[in-house]
Amino acid sequence: MSRIGNKPIAVPAGVEVKLDGQKLTVKGPKGTLEREIHKNISVSIEDNVIKVTRPNDEAKNRSLHGLTRTLISNMIDGVEKEYTRELQINGVGYRVAKQGNNLTLGYSHSVIFEAPEGITFDVPNQNTIIVRGIDKELVGQTAANIRTKRPPEVYRGKGIKYADEVIRRKEGKTGK
Repeated sequence: MSRIGNKPIAVPAGVEVKLDGQKLTVKGPKGTLEREIHKNISVSIEDNVIKVTRPNDEAKNRSLHGLTRTLISNMIDGVEKEYTRELQINGVGYRVAKQGNNLTLGYSHSVIFEAPEGITFDVPNQNTIIVRGIDKELVGQTAANIRTKRPPEVYRGKGIKYADEVIRRKEGKTGK
């Protein structure tokens, strides 16, 4: 039995949820999100409470049950309050600057990173990037794409890393 899938989702004040067939629309103060629900999963909305149910205990339906409930919960949280992901840049000569809604990652050559639709960047200083948006999946994927431009290396720790990430450092070669 899915413990996560069986938990009801409370819809807070100021958030509006509509279900049109298998298309779920969540509208809140920060924006609007839409998602297509899998045909095997049924969603019901009653008295500002959303319940997600599955037809049987097949493996695929069990996995979709908890996933769908979590995705709907993340949509409601996202339109109520934004998701953020913070990245840090370490290393001599590495810096970031914001130009419009794009980022310029400065190395020996500049790399321009364009923001996807629904994502905004904050650059409080030249070594910190904050990715903001209402779609948790898109925020995480955008942060991961920025990190791939210069992943942190294990000997000196130079590169782009998540703020809460711990880089396991390797010891360099030992001389005789």
